[in-house]
Amino acid sequence: MALLAAVALAAVIQTAASAPFVQREIDAPGPHGPLRGTLLVPAAQDAQSVQGVHGEQGVQAPVVLIVPGSGPTDRNGDGPLVHTSMYRLLAQGLASHGIASVRIDKRGMFGSAAAIPDANDVGIDDYANDVHTWVARIRETTGASCVWVLGHSEGGLVALAAASRDTSAICGLILVATAGRPLAQVLRDQLKANPANAPILDNAMSVLATLESGQTVPAARIDPALLPLFGPPVQRFLISELSLDPAALLANYAKPVLIVQGLRDLQVGRADAERLKQADPRAQLALLENVNHVLKTVDTADRNENIATYGNPDLPLAEPVVDVIARFVRR
Repeated sequence: MALLAAVALAAVIQTAASAPFVQREIDAPGPHGPLRGTLLVPAAQDAQSVQGVHGEQGVQAPVVLIVPGSGPTDRNGDGPLVHTSMYRLLAQGLASHGIASVRIDKRGMFGSAAAIPDANDVGIDDYANDVHTWVARIRETTGASCVWVLGHSEGGLVALAAASRDTSAICGLILVATAGRPLAQVLRDQLKANPANAPILDNAMSVLATLESGQTVPAARIDPALLPLFGPPVQRFLISELSLDPAALLANYAKPVLIVQGLRDLQVGRADAERLKQADPRAQLALLENVNHVLKTVDTADRNENIATYGNPDLPLAEPVVDVIARFVRR
Protein backbone atom coordinates (compact mmCIF):
# COMPACT_ATOMS: atom_id res chain seq x y z
CA MET A 1 0.00 0.00 0.00
CA ALA A 2 3.05 2.29 0.03
CA LEU A 3 2.25 3.52 -3.47
CA LEU A 4 -1.33 4.35 -2.53
CA ALA A 5 -0.23 6.12 0.63
CA ALA A 6 2.21 8.18 -1.39
CA VAL A 7 -0.30 9.23 -4.04
CA ALA A 8 -0.07 12.94 -4.64
CA LEU A 9 -3.14 14.76 -5.84
CA ALA A 10 -0.82 17.37 -7.30
CA ALA A 11 -1.09 21.14 -7.40
CA VAL A 12 -4.41 22.63 -8.38
CA ILE A 13 -4.11 24.11 -11.86
CA GLN A 14 -7.54 25.65 -11.96
CA THR A 15 -9.36 27.27 -9.09
CA ALA A 16 -13.00 27.72 -8.31
CA ALA A 17 -12.55 31.47 -8.68
CA SER A 18 -11.37 31.19 -12.29
CA ALA A 19 -13.04 28.06 -13.67
CA PRO A 20 -15.94 25.69 -12.96
CA PHE A 21 -13.51 22.90 -12.05
CA VAL A 22 -10.28 22.01 -10.33
CA GLN A 23 -7.98 19.18 -11.36
CA ARG A 24 -5.14 17.21 -9.82
CA GLU A 25 -2.89 14.32 -10.70
CA ILE A 26 -3.96 10.89 -9.46
CA ASP A 27 -2.02 7.60 -9.47
CA ALA A 28 -3.03 3.94 -9.33
CA PRO A 29 -0.80 0.87 -8.94
CA GLY A 30 0.43 -0.68 -12.19
CA PRO A 31 2.34 -3.92 -12.76
CA HIS A 32 5.85 -2.39 -12.48
CA GLY A 33 5.17 1.28 -11.81
CA PRO A 34 2.29 3.69 -11.38
CA LEU A 35 -0.59 4.30 -13.73
CA ARG A 36 -1.26 8.02 -13.94
CA GLY A 37 -4.25 10.16 -14.72
CA THR A 38 -6.04 13.42 -14.00
CA LEU A 39 -8.88 13.83 -11.53
CA LEU A 40 -11.14 16.74 -12.46
CA VAL A 41 -13.83 17.83 -10.01
CA PRO A 42 -16.56 20.48 -10.32
CA ALA A 43 -15.47 23.57 -8.42
CA ALA A 44 -18.65 23.46 -6.35
CA GLN A 45 -17.40 20.15 -4.95
CA ASP A 46 -13.94 21.64 -4.27
CA ALA A 47 -11.23 19.08 -5.00
CA GLN A 48 -9.44 20.34 -1.89
CA SER A 49 -11.97 18.26 0.06
CA VAL A 50 -10.60 15.02 -1.36
CA GLN A 51 -8.58 13.47 1.45
CA GLY A 52 -6.21 11.05 -0.26
CA VAL A 53 -6.65 7.39 0.65
CA HIS A 54 -8.98 7.94 3.59
CA GLY A 55 -11.99 9.37 1.73
CA GLU A 56 -13.02 11.90 4.38
CA GLN A 57 -15.65 14.27 2.98
CA GLY A 58 -14.98 13.01 -0.51
CA VAL A 59 -16.54 14.17 -3.77
CA GLN A 60 -20.32 14.26 -3.87
CA ALA A 61 -20.50 14.40 -7.69
CA PRO A 62 -20.87 11.29 -9.84
CA VAL A 63 -17.48 10.18 -11.22
CA VAL A 64 -16.76 9.06 -14.79
CA LEU A 65 -13.63 7.11 -15.74
CA ILE A 66 -12.67 8.00 -19.35
CA VAL A 67 -10.96 5.05 -21.09
CA PRO A 68 -9.03 6.20 -24.21
CA GLY A 69 -9.21 4.77 -27.70
CA SER A 70 -6.64 2.95 -29.79
CA GLY A 71 -2.96 3.65 -30.30
CA PRO A 72 -0.67 6.16 -28.59
CA THR A 73 -3.40 8.53 -27.43
CA ASP A 74 -2.90 10.22 -24.08
CA ARG A 75 -5.33 11.10 -21.33
CA ASN A 76 -6.29 14.34 -23.10
CA GLY A 77 -6.97 12.76 -26.49
CA ASP A 78 -3.65 13.80 -28.04
CA GLY A 79 -0.63 11.95 -29.41
CA PRO A 80 1.61 11.62 -32.45
CA LEU A 81 -1.34 10.47 -34.59
CA VAL A 82 -4.13 12.74 -33.31
CA HIS A 83 -4.38 16.16 -31.70
CA THR A 84 -7.98 16.58 -30.56
CA SER A 85 -7.95 17.22 -26.78
CA MET A 86 -11.33 15.48 -26.84
CA TYR A 87 -10.97 13.79 -23.43
CA ARG A 88 -9.82 17.00 -21.76
CA LEU A 89 -12.73 18.87 -23.32
CA LEU A 90 -15.12 16.10 -22.33
CA ALA A 91 -13.92 16.17 -18.72
CA GLN A 92 -14.30 19.94 -18.55
CA GLY A 93 -17.75 19.75 -20.10
CA LEU A 94 -18.88 17.12 -17.61
CA ALA A 95 -17.59 19.28 -14.75
CA SER A 96 -19.82 22.10 -15.95
CA HIS A 97 -22.73 19.69 -15.37
CA GLY A 98 -21.55 18.80 -11.87
CA ILE A 99 -19.85 15.52 -12.85
CA ALA A 100 -16.31 14.58 -11.81
CA SER A 101 -14.00 12.52 -14.03
CA VAL A 102 -10.68 10.74 -14.23
CA ARG A 103 -8.92 10.53 -17.58
CA ILE A 104 -5.94 8.22 -17.87
CA ASP A 105 -2.77 7.32 -19.72
CA LYS A 106 -2.65 3.67 -20.79
CA ARG A 107 -0.06 1.39 -19.23
CA GLY A 108 3.36 1.86 -20.82
CA MET A 109 2.46 5.22 -22.40
CA PHE A 110 2.96 8.89 -21.51
CA GLY A 111 2.56 9.41 -17.74
CA SER A 112 2.05 5.67 -17.26
CA ALA A 113 5.28 4.77 -19.10
CA ALA A 114 6.79 3.13 -16.01
CA ALA A 115 3.85 0.76 -15.54
CA ILE A 116 5.30 -1.81 -17.98
CA PRO A 117 8.60 -1.99 -19.91
CA ASP A 118 6.97 -2.38 -23.35
CA ALA A 119 3.75 -0.52 -24.16
CA ASN A 120 3.01 -3.00 -26.97
CA ASP A 121 3.20 -6.03 -24.68
CA VAL A 122 -0.48 -5.89 -23.73
CA GLY A 123 -3.80 -7.54 -24.39
CA ILE A 124 -7.36 -6.38 -23.88
CA ASP A 125 -7.44 -8.26 -20.57
CA ASP A 126 -4.54 -6.13 -19.30
CA TYR A 127 -6.39 -2.92 -20.06
CA ALA A 128 -9.55 -4.39 -18.49
CA ASN A 129 -7.56 -5.13 -15.33
CA ASP A 130 -6.41 -1.52 -15.30
CA VAL A 131 -10.03 -0.32 -15.49
CA HIS A 132 -10.80 -2.22 -12.30
CA THR A 133 -7.63 -0.87 -10.67
CA TRP A 134 -8.69 2.67 -11.56
CA VAL A 135 -12.27 2.12 -10.36
CA ALA A 136 -10.97 0.93 -6.98
CA ARG A 137 -8.55 3.86 -6.76
CA ILE A 138 -11.23 6.40 -7.66
CA ARG A 139 -13.64 5.01 -5.08
CA GLU A 140 -10.92 5.10 -2.44
CA THR A 141 -9.95 8.66 -3.32
CA THR A 142 -13.39 10.20 -3.79
CA GLY A 143 -15.65 8.09 -1.62
CA ALA A 144 -17.86 7.29 -4.64
CA SER A 145 -19.95 4.15 -4.17
CA CYS A 146 -19.45 3.26 -7.83
CA VAL A 147 -17.84 4.71 -10.96
CA TRP A 148 -19.29 5.24 -14.43
CA VAL A 149 -16.96 3.82 -17.11
CA LEU A 150 -16.88 5.69 -20.43
CA GLY A 151 -14.98 4.01 -23.25
CA HIS A 152 -14.26 5.83 -26.49
CA SER A 153 -13.70 3.76 -29.66
CA GLU A 154 -11.42 0.86 -28.66
CA GLY A 155 -11.86 2.03 -25.08
CA GLY A 156 -15.48 0.93 -25.36
CA LEU A 157 -14.34 -2.64 -26.00
CA VAL A 158 -12.01 -2.37 -22.99
CA ALA A 159 -14.93 -1.14 -20.88
CA LEU A 160 -17.08 -4.05 -22.02
CA ALA A 161 -14.29 -6.55 -21.29
CA ALA A 162 -13.87 -5.07 -17.80
CA ALA A 163 -17.60 -5.18 -17.09
CA SER A 164 -17.85 -8.77 -18.32
CA ARG A 165 -15.78 -9.97 -15.34
CA ASP A 166 -17.04 -7.80 -12.48
CA THR A 167 -19.72 -5.12 -12.34
CA SER A 168 -19.98 -4.60 -8.60
CA ALA A 169 -18.16 -1.24 -8.51
CA ILE A 170 -19.26 0.01 -11.96
CA CYS A 171 -22.37 2.22 -12.01
CA GLY A 172 -22.90 1.70 -15.74
CA LEU A 173 -21.25 1.95 -19.15
CA ILE A 174 -21.06 4.80 -21.66
CA LEU A 175 -19.96 3.46 -25.05
CA VAL A 176 -18.87 6.31 -27.33
CA ALA A 177 -18.08 5.59 -31.00
CA THR A 178 -17.68 1.93 -30.06
CA ALA A 179 -17.72 -0.80 -32.68
CA GLY A 180 -20.64 -3.20 -32.42
CA ARG A 181 -18.98 -5.85 -34.55
CA PRO A 182 -15.83 -7.93 -34.08
CA LEU A 183 -12.76 -5.86 -34.90
CA ALA A 184 -11.87 -7.86 -38.03
CA GLN A 185 -15.12 -6.77 -39.69
CA VAL A 186 -14.51 -3.14 -38.72
CA LEU A 187 -10.93 -3.15 -40.04
CA ARG A 188 -11.97 -4.75 -43.32
CA ASP A 189 -14.57 -2.04 -43.88
CA GLN A 190 -12.19 0.76 -42.91
CA LEU A 191 -9.43 -0.50 -45.19
CA LYS A 192 -11.79 -0.96 -48.13
CA ALA A 193 -13.37 2.47 -47.63
CA ASN A 194 -10.13 4.31 -48.40
CA PRO A 195 -9.33 4.18 -52.17
CA ALA A 196 -5.65 4.85 -51.42
CA ASN A 197 -5.42 1.36 -49.89
CA ALA A 198 -6.12 -0.42 -53.19
CA PRO A 199 -2.47 -1.49 -53.84
CA ILE A 200 -2.12 -3.10 -50.40
CA LEU A 201 -5.66 -4.34 -49.88
CA ASP A 202 -5.08 -8.00 -50.79
CA ASN A 203 -2.12 -8.21 -48.43
CA ALA A 204 -4.11 -6.50 -45.68
CA MET A 205 -6.99 -8.96 -46.00
CA SER A 206 -4.61 -11.92 -45.91
CA VAL A 207 -2.75 -10.70 -42.83
CA LEU A 208 -5.98 -9.87 -41.05
CA ALA A 209 -7.40 -13.35 -41.72
CA THR A 210 -4.30 -14.97 -40.24
CA LEU A 211 -4.39 -12.81 -37.13
CA GLU A 212 -8.10 -13.49 -36.76
CA SER A 213 -7.32 -17.21 -36.64
CA GLY A 214 -5.03 -16.55 -33.66
CA GLN A 215 -1.74 -16.94 -35.54
CA THR A 216 1.02 -14.36 -35.86
CA VAL A 217 2.42 -13.11 -39.18
CA PRO A 218 6.15 -12.51 -39.86
CA ALA A 219 7.04 -8.94 -40.79
CA ALA A 220 8.39 -10.17 -44.15
CA ARG A 221 4.86 -11.15 -45.17
CA ILE A 222 3.41 -7.72 -44.39
CA ASP A 223 3.53 -4.79 -46.81
CA PRO A 224 5.71 -2.06 -45.23
CA ALA A 225 2.80 0.36 -45.41
CA LEU A 226 0.81 -1.97 -43.15
CA LEU A 227 3.47 -2.53 -40.49
CA PRO A 228 2.17 0.25 -38.19
CA LEU A 229 -1.21 -1.49 -38.15
CA PHE A 230 -0.26 -5.18 -38.30
CA GLY A 231 3.46 -5.37 -37.40
CA PRO A 232 4.74 -8.08 -35.00
CA PRO A 233 5.04 -5.71 -31.99
CA VAL A 234 1.26 -5.16 -31.91
CA GLN A 235 0.08 -8.60 -32.96
CA ARG A 236 -0.46 -9.93 -29.44
CA PHE A 237 -2.83 -7.06 -28.76
CA LEU A 238 -4.60 -7.39 -32.09
CA ILE A 239 -5.17 -11.11 -31.62
CA SER A 240 -6.68 -10.45 -28.18
CA GLU A 241 -9.03 -7.85 -29.69
CA LEU A 242 -10.02 -9.95 -32.67
CA SER A 243 -11.28 -12.70 -30.38
CA LEU A 244 -14.00 -10.51 -28.86
CA ASP A 245 -17.51 -9.65 -30.04
CA PRO A 246 -18.61 -6.41 -28.33
CA ALA A 247 -22.30 -7.12 -28.86
CA ALA A 248 -21.98 -10.53 -27.20
CA LEU A 249 -20.23 -8.92 -24.22
CA LEU A 250 -22.95 -6.29 -23.92
CA ALA A 251 -25.76 -8.87 -24.11
CA ASN A 252 -24.63 -10.26 -20.76
CA TYR A 253 -24.42 -6.88 -19.00
CA ALA A 254 -27.34 -5.92 -16.76
CA LYS A 255 -26.59 -2.36 -15.59
CA PRO A 256 -27.40 0.96 -17.32
CA VAL A 257 -25.79 1.57 -20.72
CA LEU A 258 -25.61 4.63 -22.97
CA ILE A 259 -24.52 4.19 -26.59
CA VAL A 260 -23.35 7.43 -28.23
CA GLN A 261 -22.73 7.46 -31.99
CA GLY A 262 -21.92 10.37 -34.27
CA LEU A 263 -23.41 10.11 -37.74
CA ARG A 264 -20.33 11.69 -39.41
CA ASP A 265 -18.03 9.00 -37.94
CA LEU A 266 -15.65 7.63 -40.59
CA GLN A 267 -14.45 4.73 -38.42
CA VAL A 268 -17.52 3.38 -36.63
CA GLY A 269 -20.99 3.58 -38.12
CA ARG A 270 -24.64 3.75 -37.20
CA ALA A 271 -24.95 0.02 -37.86
CA ASP A 272 -22.42 -0.62 -35.07
CA ALA A 273 -24.44 1.41 -32.58
CA GLU A 274 -27.65 -0.30 -33.62
CA ARG A 275 -26.05 -3.74 -33.24
CA LEU A 276 -25.07 -2.81 -29.69
CA LYS A 277 -28.61 -1.60 -29.04
CA GLN A 278 -30.01 -4.90 -30.34
CA ALA A 279 -27.72 -6.77 -27.97
CA ASP A 280 -29.09 -4.74 -25.03
CA PRO A 281 -32.61 -3.43 -25.80
CA ARG A 282 -32.64 -1.60 -22.44
CA ALA A 283 -29.65 0.52 -23.44
CA GLN A 284 -30.16 4.17 -24.32
CA LEU A 285 -29.07 5.01 -27.88
CA ALA A 286 -28.06 8.55 -28.88
CA LEU A 287 -27.42 9.13 -32.60
CA LEU A 288 -25.85 12.55 -33.05
CA GLU A 289 -26.07 14.47 -36.32
CA ASN A 290 -22.88 16.07 -37.69
CA VAL A 291 -20.64 14.50 -35.02
CA ASN A 292 -17.53 12.56 -36.08
CA HIS A 293 -15.31 9.94 -34.45
CA VAL A 294 -13.34 12.46 -32.39
CA LEU A 295 -16.58 14.11 -31.22
CA LYS A 296 -16.16 17.28 -33.25
CA THR A 297 -18.73 18.94 -35.52
CA VAL A 298 -18.55 18.17 -39.26
CA ASP A 299 -21.30 19.75 -41.34
CA THR A 300 -20.57 18.11 -44.70
CA ALA A 301 -19.74 14.70 -46.14
CA ASP A 302 -16.29 15.90 -47.22
CA ARG A 303 -13.76 13.32 -45.98
CA ASN A 304 -10.88 15.79 -45.89
CA GLU A 305 -12.86 18.22 -43.76
CA ASN A 306 -13.68 15.39 -41.37
CA ILE A 307 -10.08 14.22 -41.06
CA ALA A 308 -8.86 17.78 -40.55
CA THR A 309 -10.61 17.82 -37.16
CA TYR A 310 -8.24 15.06 -35.95
CA GLY A 311 -5.43 17.62 -35.93
CA ASN A 312 -7.15 20.62 -34.38
CA PRO A 313 -7.33 20.52 -30.57
CA ASP A 314 -8.78 24.04 -30.50
CA LEU A 315 -12.08 22.90 -31.96
CA PRO A 316 -14.73 22.47 -29.24
CA LEU A 317 -16.63 19.23 -28.84
CA ALA A 318 -19.82 18.99 -30.81
CA GLU A 319 -22.53 20.60 -28.69
CA PRO A 320 -24.77 17.58 -28.00
CA VAL A 321 -22.03 15.20 -26.83
CA VAL A 322 -21.57 16.40 -23.25
CA ASP A 323 -25.28 17.12 -22.74
CA VAL A 324 -26.31 13.57 -23.72
CA ILE A 325 -23.72 11.96 -21.45
CA ALA A 326 -24.41 14.29 -18.52
CA ARG A 327 -28.17 13.68 -18.67
CA PHE A 328 -27.61 9.93 -18.63
CA VAL A 329 -25.23 10.02 -15.66
CA ARG A 330 -27.33 12.44 -13.63
CA ARG A 331 -30.74 10.96 -14.39
